[in-house]
Amino acid sequence: MGMAAHEIEKRIVAAIPDAKVEIRDLAGDGDHYAATVISEAFRGKTRVQQHQMVNAAFGTDMGTVLHSLALQTKAPD
Repeated sequence: MGMAAHEIEKRIVAAIPDAKVEIRDLAGDGDHYAATVISEAFRGKTRVQQHQMVNAAFGTDMGTVLHSLALQTKAPD
């Protein structure tokens, strides 16, 4: 059993409160998602650092309960 899209969004916003999050279920199976995350907290950070910030929201659930999450991150325009 995967993680529901609303739970993914909830965890990202809990970790990055100003985040604007869009979740897409890539395969319709509840296991493979893509997320676009926009946050001022990303400003001045590398793409790797941005992704680490998002991934940290999931702790040990990343790669287990949450099987796959493709990320696009950026600071607001």
